[in-house]
Amino acid sequence: MANPDAAYASMDAFLASVERRALRTAEFSVNNRDDALDLVQDAMLELARRYAQRPPAEWPPLFYRILNNAILQFHRKRRRHARWFGWLENDAAVLDAVPDPGPDPANSAQQGEAMADLSAAMQRLSLRQRQVVMLRVWEGLDVADAAAAMRCSPGSVKTHLSRALNALRSQLEEHT
Repeated sequence: MANPDAAYASMDAFLASVERRALRTAEFSVNNRDDALDLVQDAMLELARRYAQRPPAEWPPLFYRILNNAILQFHRKRRRHARWFGWLENDAAVLDAVPDPGPDPANSAQQGEAMADLSAAMQRLSLRQRQVVMLRVWEGLDVADAAAAMRCSPGSVKTHLSRALNALRSQLEEHT
């Protein structure tokens, strides 16, 4: 891009357009809002630092590749940490599990139950299946962009998505 101000504005607009969905993607993947915020922020900074000069059409798969790599690294660190410190219990996790009733509990009870069931069903999926659902369904990336973000073949994306959707359908059939 010739004009640096236009490049910054374009990057800002892109990041603003994906921030909420990226946060939800990360939350489903790591099951902790604070960790998800850190991952999304780091991915945004990495995209802006390394790929701002690239054409805006290339940003979505690059951003989700960076975010997915950060999520995978997070899980690797968590497994390594659990290996060494798994015997310690974290009492704060009990408090984190208490749901926030939201501003209008009467209207949000059914929606809250459905979202809790969806969240639980997503957690039962493998990490790759969660990633592909978030990229293809939530983000609307096409098969090629999702494959580029996940560093796998388009056929693998299709297989993971099919298996994930079948599992979600069977687990959530009471909400349909």
